[in-house]
Amino acid sequence: MSDLLASFAERLLPVFREQCLWTSFSELALELFDAQRRSNATYRRFIEASGRSSAEVHRWEDIPAVPTVAFKELDLTALPVSERTRVFHSSGTTGHRPSRHYHGARSLPIYEASLKAGFDLGFWRGAKADGENGAPVGGWVPLSLTPPAAVVPHSSLVHMVDGLGSRQDRLGTRYLGRLSSEGRWELDLETTTSTLVETARSGRPMVVFGTAFNFVHLVEGLDRMGIGLQLPAGSRVMETGGYKGRSREWEKRELRLAIARCLGLEPGQIVGEYGMSELSSQAYEQPVVSGWKAADGVSRGFVFPPWARPLVISPETGTVAGEGEVGLLRILDLANVWSVMAVQTEDRAVQRGGAIELLGRASVAEPRGCSLMAA
Repeated sequence: MSDLLASFAERLLPVFREQCLWTSFSELALELFDAQRRSNATYRRFIEASGRSSAEVHRWEDIPAVPTVAFKELDLTALPVSERTRVFHSSGTTGHRPSRHYHGARSLPIYEASLKAGFDLGFWRGAKADGENGAPVGGWVPLSLTPPAAVVPHSSLVHMVDGLGSRQDRLGTRYLGRLSSEGRWELDLETTTSTLVETARSGRPMVVFGTAFNFVHLVEGLDRMGIGLQLPAGSRVMETGGYKGRSREWEKRELRLAIARCLGLEPGQIVGEYGMSELSSQAYEQPVVSGWKAADGVSRGFVFPPWARPLVISPETGTVAGEGEVGLLRILDLANVWSVMAVQTEDRAVQRGGAIELLGRASVAEPRGCSLMAA
């Protein structure tokens, strides 16, 4: 049955190269659902236990979604054990079992093609400033406030940053973070500052990747030292994750303004990313033209690439919530070929004119996210 998934994956690769679908999302989603139901025994048992018959699934919105908590307990993969050469873990609180998303030689090409195409399509659209059109001409320098991939091999975020950096620059991504003796992500502030200053002198634009809490450490450290930087024109920041459960929290707008001030950027040059270990595609903040104003006064929402679709589900009825109504975010990701396409998150969200406004974790949900690895 895995031949069904291999055939689907082969036909999906041109979608990433062209950054668009060559047929309807619904048609592809229903085809992948049938292939996963046949090929993924764990998913098939989940469908049977839910009481939902596959004969009842006529629309992509009807495809049974697996809650993220199931990835902690079940091996939700069609890859044989012998082919599972990589595994990405969710970041959770100490003592909790992480989610597991298995990969191998057949799934990684799809995963990496999706993340690179999604970045090219979403990040630069969200980072577009007046007079600019996409990525800087001549390229950019990749820097990450996280530990390197060799140190945190189970981090899907760091794997993404590593792949983007190796494609962009011959030296790859410059990593400025490290692991503490307790396994927390720390920022080497002295190295970080000197690297940022030296790179800025070259005049090349840079993209600085990091979690929200990475940037809290950076801002507080630069302020303590009385240092203000001026990154070269065309530079951008990609900020991901929250800091729920950590020692201190910053309101989103406050943090964005502080990052902009410390790095010599405009707040609009800081782009939020939404991703999780259970998915293969990411969403990026983009301007939303809908008359809606976010709490921070900036109309920006998260937009997924064409091969992924978000739904906001009412927790009371289990049906799709209306525009502007609060619910739980569900994502259908065609790039999750060898795992499960439909994933039900515990993130509260609102649909806003084709984009998603994130409102944080549901109150009963366990805190998670890469920022939980920060001290």
